Amino acid sequence: MISLQNRKSRRALFAVIAAVGTLVSSASFAGPSYDGVWSVLVHTEKGDCDPGYRYPIRIANGHLINAGDSAFTITGAVAPTGAITVTVSAAGKSASGSGHLAGAGGGGSWSGGTCSGSWTAERRGA
Repeated sequence: MISLQNRKSRRALFAVIAAVGTLVSSASFAGPSYDGVWSVLVHTEKGDCDPGYRYPIRIANGHLINAGDSAFTITGAVAPTGAITVTVSAAGKSASGSGHLAGAGGGGSWSGGTCSGSWTAERRGA
């Protein structure tokens, strides 16, 4: 037979478990936010493309946006883990890249047409 005190204890325990479950499920486990302005330096290592480019990029809600005056289109996203994929296009040409951001920096590789290389990024602000 279950006593009244045991029922109250069990109800209290279940209430605590439910509250903790709600807190855990509503907490943000998306990882660090990479939103903000980044300066990306692209290095050409293979091919006859310009040796380097610098692009200002804004990351908003994990999505990449052109943050400068140059006429280029950028699409891509950053995962909560920092993994990044990107495509940049301008003047009928495009290049795709991938890599990783961590803290205030990052890097990876890119390729487009007959060219390829690496890129580095550093956070410049919010």
